[in-house]
Amino acid sequence: MMPKVDGIEVCRQIRSKSNVPIVMLTAKDLETDKIVGLGIGADDYITKPFSIAEVIARVKALMRRYLILGIELSPPEQETMKFKGLTMELKTYTVQVAGGPVPLTAKEFELLKFLASRPGQVFTKTQLFRNVWASQYLEDDNTVMVHIRKLRLKIEPDPSHPQYIQTVWGIGYKFAGERE
Repeated sequence: MMPKVDGIEVCRQIRSKSNVPIVMLTAKDLETDKIVGLGIGADDYITKPFSIAEVIARVKALMRRYLILGIELSPPEQETMKFKGLTMELKTYTVQVAGGPVPLTAKEFELLKFLASRPGQVFTKTQLFRNVWASQYLEDDNTVMVHIRKLRLKIEPDPSHPQYIQTVWGIGYKFAGERE
């Protein structure tokens, strides 16, 4: 009932390009409408009338699931990632900063690769732990923070003012290096 294009088509277009959560809020309450909406990619289908508190709870649940599990884990296809002052050779697990080699542990390299392959995207410590350490159990924020600190000491020109791995206060970390 939207002008020009209906919600089903909007959902189809979004889903073809992204895995962001989609909640359909609609007056269409037939079972077939719900089946079609969910079938084309909606994550939830809420019919009018609805409780605002329920909608908020459903959106929070979807966002929690998306932020923790919704990250695409496919590795970068390129063999080299180049940023201003930083080069990563993905096949050989080597890193150069300002033209000189920097020895990293396997976990430090994996953490850097994960962040650098998604520049600008902010990740919580939980997301980083689950994706880099590939574990949903025994997660430890301190493990992530220690590895970030050690990585900064090795790759940042000034670790107290990082240019590559930046803290997003209250959320987590992001990679902010400029591509070459």
